[in-house]
Order: sequence, then structure tokens, then C-alpha cells
Amino acid sequence: MPYKEIDARRTHTGDRRSHSVTRSPVSLTEATLTTPRSIGAIATAALAAGLLAMPQSATANTTAADGVRIHDLQGATRLSPLSGQAVTSVPGIVTGVRAYGSSKGFWMQDPTPDADPATSEGVFVFTSSNPTVAVGDSVTVSGTVSEYYPGGKTIGDQSVTEITKPVVTVVSSGNALPAPVVLNSANVPAAYAPAGDAAAANSIEALPLRPATYALDLYESLEGMNVQVADTRVVGATDPYSELWVTVRPKENPTPRGGTVYGAYANQNSGRLQIQSLIPIAQQPFPTANVGDVLTGTTEGPLDFNQFGGYTLTARTIGTVTSGGLQPETTRKQKRDELAVATYNVENLDPSDPQTKFDRLAVGVVTHLASPDIVALEEIQDNNGAVNDGTVAADQTVNKFIDAIVAAGGPRYQWRSIDPTNGTDGGEPGGNIRQAFLYNPARVSFTDRPGGDATTPVWVSSIHGKAALSVSPGRIAPGDSAWADSRKPLAGEFTFRGKPVIVIANHFASKGGDSPLTSRTQPVVRSSETKRLQQSVQVNTFVRQIQAVQKDARVVVLGDINDYEFSAAGLRLTEGRALKDLVLTLRPSERYSYVFQGNSQVLDHILVSPSLGSPDYDVVHINSEFADQASDHDPQVVRIRP
Repeated sequence: MPYKEIDARRTHTGDRRSHSVTRSPVSLTEATLTTPRSIGAIATAALAAGLLAMPQSATANTTAADGVRIHDLQGATRLSPLSGQAVTSVPGIVTGVRAYGSSKGFWMQDPTPDADPATSEGVFVFTSSNPTVAVGDSVTVSGTVSEYYPGGKTIGDQSVTEITKPVVTVVSSGNALPAPVVLNSANVPAAYAPAGDAAAANSIEALPLRPATYALDLYESLEGMNVQVADTRVVGATDPYSELWVTVRPKENPTPRGGTVYGAYANQNSGRLQIQSLIPIAQQPFPTANVGDVLTGTTEGPLDFNQFGGYTLTARTIGTVTSGGLQPETTRKQKRDELAVATYNVENLDPSDPQTKFDRLAVGVVTHLASPDIVALEEIQDNNGAVNDGTVAADQTVNKFIDAIVAAGGPRYQWRSIDPTNGTDGGEPGGNIRQAFLYNPARVSFTDRPGGDATTPVWVSSIHGKAALSVSPGRIAPGDSAWADSRKPLAGEFTFRGKPVIVIANHFASKGGDSPLTSRTQPVVRSSETKRLQQSVQVNTFVRQIQAVQKDARVVVLGDINDYEFSAAGLRLTEGRALKDLVLTLRPSERYSYVFQGNSQVLDHILVSPSLGSPDYDVVHINSEFADQASDHDPQVVRIRP
């Protein structure tokens, strides 16, 4: 699995069934109404309203006369009341078989459910080797009930109730499967998760499930059961691990291009659902889909839970892709008197990457960004990438990129950067990622002031009453603890049409260590936010120091802030009205530069000082919504008249 410097929130490995070793289809999200399992009084009302299909094998008020049934071991909370206990001859119909990866086993479902909507009728049976059962087999299983935490308990996620060390008896074959619970906007709640129990460190594990109220409770009440979605819009493109995200609530915070905007911590977009496939790729390739496409027809299979997305529809049958016609965007060319400044996270670029990656990134700069005057790059790696041998220089990386830009019809940019001290700036081990400035010397000049290096801090001086950098390029407070194991901001002084402009390129600390959205702790723990808040303070303070010397100084702060416009770190950057975050000038439905787990969200920002007025700003969507990406981030550009 390629290294992702965690904009993707988690880099945990060691999941027994993990995609970290054999990544394959798997994942899901949320819900709104009660989904009873049998024809009791509650279910009768739902059936009358047309919200549930009649289970094929259900009978009125059926209960087990003898022995433990699946709903008994699942219970009405997230933890099995029988965890750690041996059970014998638990009956069920096999609804899905997983014979790949390190989580081999099968799902089975009780065809005679109880009347409690909180108790799941399905369960995963972990066999560890290829299962010998087939879909449609009626089986009995003896084994030990366990709570398994994908990725380990320390990451904070929920558990999967399963039967381990099983002894399986096939009673009959070719049986009809229990009818799927259809997930749609009518029965998936808008509310995402309950607040955790304050007396139990905000854990939701022991809380009674309320599937009619909270999406996470609904999904937990369906854990291991046969579920179905139909004609669902794709909100997270197919990734390299053969998985995608759809929404079963199509009117939930839609973007103009077909995604779902994540606009507040309290709004987790409960309709998002990850889709994986149980069908071997050799038999049926996983569909390739972009955001805005539709997964047409029915997609059906057991509801799983995994480390890389939480609740997941593992499909036995999967719909076909109907294209939504999404195309990469192209921004306009800057006018003669406009200074165009862009930011682009190029995702761990190093010389060993294929030439096609350099070429596609170059087309992004030349064609889609219209060759900006200044480009702040993030995630430029050293000359041998992930080889951890002490190399820190990145001239080969940057020059290879500049050559690709020229080949794509762009200008021959010049560049400035500062090599970090080996192994001190985070990112992929050995990669030594850093920010770099590209600039078009035909349009803009760089003011070089020597002395800037990995450990020397830049400070603000006054030259004839104008703010100037002590070193250019320079790094802001590189020795401060806020930047430990993180990229230090790169400040540079440029001149456009005789007017100085200070540009500060950033790549704040990642979200590694934060709890996932499906965490058993609610609200989720965002431990990484503390460091980004400290970093925001540092940058905001530096900008205000510039403005203390020159009130009308022209300052552009930009880059991968790794946080949302509504986050504490995002808001702190603008404190004292030192800067204006330009993403807030867009309509809420357009505020995104990155798509994660079906959420279109802001991670990249351009901020400007008040002296620059209300410039023309554009997030240029060319990557994040597409299965075929040059980078996982969308670039953005601002055009200003200094």
C-alpha cells in the first residue's frame, strides 16, 4: 500500500483482515429510521409504510425455542453480551464468503429474526483459511463469541462481533437468502452518532442502540446482515484498493459536481457508504467511477466493519457505473496586471516516480492552472525519495518537474526552497518532504537575502519603512516545538510590477492519530488539532509582525493546512483580521479541495492580507473527484492586483 502522509487521517497497520496487506473492497456509513427484522408490531408499521421488504423466511413473532440465536449474541448494544463465551449450533444462512486477504471467513444470517430492531441478525464467522461453505448454505456454527477491533483497539474505532475458532456444519444448500434491508433516504437518519457516556470516557459501546435516531446505531444494528442500495450517486471515486463511496441520501449537502460537502463537525453526512466487492477481480473487475457517477442497479451484500472506512457494504452483486460526465476544471489566464499565485500538493513527488506523474502534474500547472506566476508546492521529496540514507537535496526532483512543465508548454520556472535537516519534518520516512516556490522570471522576480537554512529563523525587518524578510527564502521559527516533526513554513519575498509581495508556503501537521468518524468515542478525539492550532498561532503572529512594520504589506499565506475552514486551526489563522481565508468567499457547496471517505472537504487554503482587497480566487478541481489522479489534492489559485 503506497504511503499516504496522513491527510487520509490514519496510517495504522496490522489489521488482521487488513487492506494494509491485501487491500480489497470494503466500507459503509449511516442511517434514519427503524429497520425491524421480523413481523412484530414495530415491523408491521414499517412494512405498511413501504420502508422495509418482507424477509423471505420471516414469521410473526418468531423466537428461538432452544439455543443461542445470532440476535442473542449480537445484543442491543455494540458489545456482545456473550463475548468470550462458547456457543453451540448457532443457525444461519450463508450470505457472503470472503476468501481473500487476511480476514477469511463468511457471513451468516438468521432467517427467523426477533422483533427487536436493535439486535442484528447477521454475524461474521472468522475461519482464518478459505471457507468451505457457499452462499445459500444453511449452517450451524459452534465457536467462541469475540469482539474484534480492526487495526487494534488503540486507534479508537468500534469492534466487530464475530464467531471465532468455528466448527461449521452444513445442513442444506441452495436456500433463499434473507431479503436485504434496503438503505435509502427514507430510513437512514440524518443524525450521525449519539453522544458518548460521559461516565465512560464518552464511549458509545455500552449505550442501547437507537437505529431510528442515529446512523451509526442503524449500521451497528445491521452489522453482518444482508443490505442493499440502488441507483446511488458516487461521492468518493474508486481508489487503488478497489473501493468507492456512495450516498444513500442524495440531497445531503451536495456539491455542484456531485459530491457531498463536509461543512461542520456536527454534520458527518450520514448517507455516505463505502462499497467493496466480494467478487474476485478476475471474474468481475471492480467498477471505475468518479464523483457524480451513479452506481446503477442494485448493490447487495453483507454489512461489514473495517479499519479503512467503518461500516462497509461488501457486495455479492454490484451495480454498473453510469457516467455523470465529470470533467477536470480549467481556470482562466491571469491578466497582465494580475499576479497569479497558486498552491499545489503534489503528493510525495520524487525522481523515482514515473514520468507520467511528472507530465500530468505539469499539465495541471500549465493547462488547468494557466501557468501561474508563483506556485507553492507541497510534498516535494528529496532526490531519492523514500530511500533513507541522509539525502536531503531536492534539486533533481524540482528540476525534473520544471522540465515537464516546459515540455507541456509552460514557462521555465525558477525555484527557491530550503532543504530540511534529515528526518525532522515528518512525512514518508526518508522522503524529507518540504515546500518549494516556482516562479516565472518573465513575470515576477525573487528577492534573495542569503542566510536562510533549515534552522535559522526568518524575522521581519524594516527597509525604508517597508516590511522585509531578514532572509529570503526563510523558515518561520524552525526551532519552535510547534514544528517538531512537521514542515516549517517557507517565506519568500517577490516583486511584481515593482511592488513587493511576501508569500508564505505551508504544510501543517497531518491528522495522524485522530479518531475515525466511526469512533467508539463520540464526539471523536481530534488530538492532532492541538499541533495545528499552535502552528496557526505561529503563522498568524508572523503575519502580524509584518503588518506591525507595514500596515498595508501585501501578504499571501497558502498551502496544505490539513484542516477545515471551520476548525480551530483554520479560524486561528485569521485572528485579528490579519488574513482573509478565501475559501470562505465561495458558496458553502463549493468549499472543498480533497475528498476523504466520501466527504468533500477543505484541507488546502489561500489567505490574503486586507491590503489585497477581494481578489479573484478559484479551487481548480482536477484530482480529488477522479479515480485517475495525478495527486490526491486539488490545486487552487488567486489572482491579485498588488
